[in-house]
Amino acid sequence: MNRAREELELETGEFELAVQLGEVRAVPAGPGRRRVLRDEVDRLRAAEGFPQALRDRLRVVGSGDGAELIGVSRDRFVKLAKGGFIRPVRWYVNRYRAVVWMYLADEIGQYARDHPEALHGRLPVTLRGALDDGVDHRARGWRARRAGQLVRDAADAWEEAAVWAALLGTDGAAEVVPDLYERAYLRRLRSGLPPGRPGEFASRELIDGAVTADHPDEIALARLSLAEALDRARQARPAPRPATRSAPAAEREPRPAAPAVEPEPGPEPGPEQKPEHEPQTRARSEPVPETCSAREPEPRPRRGWRLQRPGDSAGTRRRKKLFRRT
Repeated sequence: MNRAREELELETGEFELAVQLGEVRAVPAGPGRRRVLRDEVDRLRAAEGFPQALRDRLRVVGSGDGAELIGVSRDRFVKLAKGGFIRPVRWYVNRYRAVVWMYLADEIGQYARDHPEALHGRLPVTLRGALDDGVDHRARGWRARRAGQLVRDAADAWEEAAVWAALLGTDGAAEVVPDLYERAYLRRLRSGLPPGRPGEFASRELIDGAVTADHPDEIALARLSLAEALDRARQARPAPRPATRSAPAAEREPRPAAPAVEPEPGPEPGPEQKPEHEPQTRARSEPVPETCSAREPEPRPRRGWRLQRPGDSAGTRRRKKLFRRT
């Protein structure tokens, strides 16, 4: 891939977009790898106007440059894009956490040539009503384009099903694919739609909102496509499952239970006869509290006398007579 990019004289972003759009055809070269054949490189290099003609077809512009390209205001261009008449090809998040949509300049010019009536005059009533209701098809248009590219490049039915499962998201795919191992295999093949280059300011919430289907018609189409691709994938081969070790035959057979041994009956103890061994009621011996009579009385000072505080007279204790009864 790197050698093909160098020979086609394209930048990294231009080459990635060329492969996605099919301008440069790549073929599978192993799990998760693709390569460009020599014949494809020679075909593009021999085309008229190479390499500038190829770069012009890969040129992307924002809404401001796109409006200037076809001679309309930026507000009108955004309305046409929200209505789904011009689909974005890329997007990124700027430093203000806003999603910026990018469009192919070649497609914008083609739309202006095919629909000159949409560039001037009042917009259709249906489009104006939808825009007033907050309709925005830009994210949906990008997802449709990206999913179509990935389905086109899928190696088998399992990879195709993984694309539709990624478009539905984790919760949406679980409703169509109830098997746990099949869902894990689809996530391993493709965890989500590749967003391209969202930028350093893109958060996980913004990326998930852009790559996950949210329109009812889009969700219904993805569910139908996933079920159809999954049926073809199951017929080809089942999803891999963890290997289970079979237990030995001796362990699988239940062992016969040992017969219960009943104790032999012995002579019953009489009313005055005690059993030889008394049952142990306590697990360990506990101290028996002493009675009040068994305790030694604590020494008490004589009435009328008090022990002086220690420290006087070189640390000795002396008695001091407080009073004496008469």
